[in-house]
Amino acid sequence: MATGDIVQFKGWPKLTWFVAESKNIAKPSKDWCPNIRKADHGIAYIEYKTSKEGSVMGITVTRLAMLTHCQAITQACNYIEGETLVNVLDFKKDVGLWHGIFASVMNMMHVICVPYSLMKVNPVSWIQKVYAYKARVACVKSRDMHWALVAHRDQRDIGFGSLRMLIVADGANPWSISSCDAFLNVFQSKGLQPEVICPCASSAEVLTLAIRRPCEDGAPLPAGRGVLSMNALSHCVIRVDSEDKLSALTVQDVGNVIPGAVVCVVRPEGVPHLCQSDEVGELCVSSPCTGSSYYGLSGITKSTFEVYPVDGSGCPISDFPFVRSGLLGFIGPGGLVFVVGKMDGLMVVATRRHNADDVVATALAVEPMKFVYRGRITVFSVSILHDERIVVVAEQRPDASEEDSFQWMSRVLQAIDSIHQVGVYCLALVPANTLPKTPLGGIHLSETRQRFIEGSLHPCNVLMCPHTCVTNLPKPRQKQPEVGPASVMVGNLVAGKRIAQASGRDLGQLDDTEQAKKNLFLSEVLQWRTQSTPEHMLFILLNSRGVVSCSVTCAQLHRRAERVASALQERGRISPGDHVALVYPPGIDLVAAFYGCLYAGCVPVTIRPPHPQNIPSTLPTVKMIVEVSRAVFLLTTQGTLKLLRSKEAGNAVDMKSWPPMLDTDDLPRRRPALLHVADSPDSLAYLDFSVSTTGMLAGVKMSHTATSALCRAMKLQCELYPSREIAICLDPYCGLGFVLWCLSSVYSGHQSILIPPADLETNVGLWLTAVSQHRVRDTFCSYSVMELCTKGLGSQTEALKGRGVDLGRVRTCVVVAEERPRIALTQSFAKLFKDLGLHPRAISTAFGCRINLAICLLPHRLGKLAEQGTAGPDPTTVYVDMRALRHDRVRLVERGSPHSLPLMESGKILPGIRIIIVNPENKGPLGDSHLGEIWVNSPHNASGYYTLYGDESLHSDHFNARLSFGDTQTIWARTGYLGFLRRTDLTDASGERHDALYVVGSLDETLELRGMRYHPIDIETSVLRAHKHIAECAVFTWTNLLVVVVELDGSELEALDLVPQVTTTVLEEHYLLVGVVVVVDLGVIPINSRGEKQRMHLRDGFLADQLDPIYVAYNM
Repeated sequence: MATGDIVQFKGWPKLTWFVAESKNIAKPSKDWCPNIRKADHGIAYIEYKTSKEGSVMGITVTRLAMLTHCQAITQACNYIEGETLVNVLDFKKDVGLWHGIFASVMNMMHVICVPYSLMKVNPVSWIQKVYAYKARVACVKSRDMHWALVAHRDQRDIGFGSLRMLIVADGANPWSISSCDAFLNVFQSKGLQPEVICPCASSAEVLTLAIRRPCEDGAPLPAGRGVLSMNALSHCVIRVDSEDKLSALTVQDVGNVIPGAVVCVVRPEGVPHLCQSDEVGELCVSSPCTGSSYYGLSGITKSTFEVYPVDGSGCPISDFPFVRSGLLGFIGPGGLVFVVGKMDGLMVVATRRHNADDVVATALAVEPMKFVYRGRITVFSVSILHDERIVVVAEQRPDASEEDSFQWMSRVLQAIDSIHQVGVYCLALVPANTLPKTPLGGIHLSETRQRFIEGSLHPCNVLMCPHTCVTNLPKPRQKQPEVGPASVMVGNLVAGKRIAQASGRDLGQLDDTEQAKKNLFLSEVLQWRTQSTPEHMLFILLNSRGVVSCSVTCAQLHRRAERVASALQERGRISPGDHVALVYPPGIDLVAAFYGCLYAGCVPVTIRPPHPQNIPSTLPTVKMIVEVSRAVFLLTTQGTLKLLRSKEAGNAVDMKSWPPMLDTDDLPRRRPALLHVADSPDSLAYLDFSVSTTGMLAGVKMSHTATSALCRAMKLQCELYPSREIAICLDPYCGLGFVLWCLSSVYSGHQSILIPPADLETNVGLWLTAVSQHRVRDTFCSYSVMELCTKGLGSQTEALKGRGVDLGRVRTCVVVAEERPRIALTQSFAKLFKDLGLHPRAISTAFGCRINLAICLLPHRLGKLAEQGTAGPDPTTVYVDMRALRHDRVRLVERGSPHSLPLMESGKILPGIRIIIVNPENKGPLGDSHLGEIWVNSPHNASGYYTLYGDESLHSDHFNARLSFGDTQTIWARTGYLGFLRRTDLTDASGERHDALYVVGSLDETLELRGMRYHPIDIETSVLRAHKHIAECAVFTWTNLLVVVVELDGSELEALDLVPQVTTTVLEEHYLLVGVVVVVDLGVIPINSRGEKQRMHLRDGFLADQLDPIYVAYNM
């Protein structure tokens, strides 16, 4: 620092810093003499290198090796005292250090170092120094020769007459030949002689391996070039090819072995067997002037620095150890050494070996000057699906268009495929000057590779080709001839596996002493409660501040329902059986309007009102439900009525087609002339409309019998009595949310605390605070509510605890959903709010669907459950093999096993329900070890679908299904969900073993790929882990292609980082090739009120080009 203080770097060891500038060093005394050590085996210095994986390793060089090496290169290069050497290389390592520092000091030569900063400004500067100082030797790389060619522009102060050696440090690279030839062709007129160019081969382990010597005056230049077949080289075999072929590789020799060294060629992997004369292998050196070890790494030191090559009989060829050089090559005629690649650049794809430098040379040959910025391109491999995959990364010129980019990338792919017969996994283009650099301006390969693996490369264009280069996928599953249901049943019996069926406890007979149970109609139950307990509080509604905004007793609800019924009879002229749409925000008005419809003999249809800020997209759904349900009247609030009649609403839908509308805010206090009494318990009570996860609008008919049976089953299951209080944070428009909000309290008499989920957007702690303040023991919510609390209150638990929020009294927190339980979310929620007293065992899930609104609810209560404590294993969670699940098989595995998938029980089966697992194709019963469709027999099944078209075949298939074998008399309803049953070791109150139902996913949403059944949620879970900037994702299929839509939570510059990560993750974890990756903004993936993704809506938007994506990648 400027103050003289030493900066402390994080992670660095404690160091003593020494500033070596002359102004900070005092002159030594006249009698001072340096301590001259003997040339022994002590460490002189440490040469560092970066491995293929990016780790830095130090190679120790002894004083004896350093001195011997200087002597060897002095002899090879004929260095003499007083010669001038121009060094363009890094003088701190490798060839630049050995020639520019060590050998020059030994021979008292003059050295002119040209720094990289000057080379960037003036690439010809080193040539000018050669001419100005009459230099005899120059140390360069082929890159320096190339840029000097581009920039020389008829410079006058150029001449090579004095030069006797032009050492090319990377002379082994394939592109160095073209650079040397072009350089010689241009500057031969300036005195440059062909014999002056001296390529060399070196590595940090063996120091200098070989170097081409300057020829004696008049001696002919040895023929040191060969044209080899790259296809043969990929199999490590040397085959001469013709120069006119594109797949031929021209190589040049790097001279003879350095004096005092012995070189052999061994096989790169395994036992170091000597290669045949026509084989390519790793060059190994036995010499006193090599590195001695990897500093501090004794394990890999032995396998590199103490190698004893063996012949065909397995006998060592020498008593002296050899050192692996990391260079691939062979010994040619006349003892000339040829290097064709490096071990670090070796890419083994499908047992064939390809050199990264060869692929770079091929890519650079495709119009590099027009497109690639300064020729900056790199190639490396990444291990994906048990094989290496080639990745090409290049810097794009700033003036290149996107069309030019893809044209160039297409040509590069074709060139690499035709020349190397290998596919490229990913070709990424990044903006100019954004790739990490080495100290001398080259591309930092390991850092670039690491950024690609981590997803932080930030490309501006990317092209993935998994379909063409991934050839080792498992074979697709071949569907066998269907085994008949009878054979399956017999096979299960023979194997000792029971048929997968289970049932809840028996509902029993109605108790005549309990007046409420005598009534099969909810309207009569409310009237009975009004007479017996008029002042009993039924509903309490909280506002966004957690304050009670409205509450009603039994009598008050009855009177409000009477007003609605009177208004319908007088103003609406409603006839019994007519359908009435209820468009209300969540609240008690909705409950009163529902019972008012029952009093008037109408069939209520609850509909979510349009969102005030999003009328164009939400109002058409309201209008569609009104039309499909054939509603003849519409009840709502005054505020919603104004919204429906607004100008914006008129632009979204046809205003004239609305049925008559009435707001119920200020109805007169009138009683209806007569309260309607239903003709039959099987008559229609209400219609339940909702949008399924597949995007279909479906309405089901609920009879009075089914409604009362559902309420009775829930009362028995949840132990709901008039003294109980429950908190409900659910949308009250369909499914179990509507039943809990509007029906259950009236039937069971318990008090319901109503919390509109939308209010959590302004007060995220509303639900948990209300549960604590009202000392509630049972509460119901959705996954969207749980997720909102997890994200919004994650850092506020201490503040909530300080405000006195206590969840210790919560006995059950039930998540209501029509999907597989989200085990990760529930565990995160439990862990997050454990400090507030929430017991992890309190959280459970419920499951219902269109044909039966509540199949499972609440966990199985066990005597041992409370005693096990939080440290005990969760009895409701199993781990199944995901690979077996794709074949519709259920195989339990241990936690943490490869390909294990955790599944949580969907809750205890409700009383009166029978469940059986059935093959969805042949409708035969299945055993415990099979995944199949869940069929339900229950008194509270829906009566059927309600549609305008009356599709009787669909109704019969879903609501009146029969088994094709076994019990063919029982009528079942098909849920459309796949799952399985497992008999656990836990027992219920009656002593029977508990049957747990595990819901895996919707049958309509499963993806049939490669002959197997995939569940979207499994692929989406993997994708969410693929990159930290993926906020949400959804998958679906399009013409047999897998499409992945991801929401980007970050800058658009990072959008393309997601494409390789998503493609690779899905490939490795599910063996699936992603066809299209769509990167979109936050909030684009549609999610319904229950927190379930609307994948089919998303698919329709994708096909209609309505997603407005940030980027769409079509994988090849």
